Amino acid sequence: MKRIAIALSAYGAFLMLAGLTGYLSNPEKAKTALLSGGTFGLLNIALGWLALRGWRASRGIALGTAVFLGIVFIWRSTVSWMAVAGGQPEKRTAALIISAMLTATLGLIVFLVRSGDRSRTPSS
Repeated sequence: MKRIAIALSAYGAFLMLAGLTGYLSNPEKAKTALLSGGTFGLLNIALGWLALRGWRASRGIALGTAVFLGIVFIWRSTVSWMAVAGGQPEKRTAALIISAMLTATLGLIVFLVRSGDRSRTPSS
C-alpha cells in the first residue's frame, strides 16, 4: 500500500500544479482549472494518506476517480486540440496542460490496475 500511497500523493500534487499552471496561464477564463485541479488533487492526496494507513478501499476509489478524470481529460483535450487546429492558437497552453493531465491519469490507471493483486499481500 505504500507504493499506492506515494503514487496517489504524487498524482494529486501534479493535478494541483497543473490546475495552478492552467489558472496562471489565463486567470480570467481558467478559474475552473484551479478549482478542479485543487479539488481532485486534494482528493488523491487524501486517498494516498488513507492508503498509507492501510485503508484498502482507497485504491478502488482512486481507480474510479482516475477513470472518471480520464474520460473528462479525453473530452477536454480533444476539444482543445480541435480549437487549436481550427485556428485558435491561444488554446494551445490549455491543450498541452490537459493532455499532460490525461497522460498522468492513464499512467495512474495502469499502475493501480497492475497493483491490484500486489495490494493484497502483506509485504506491500
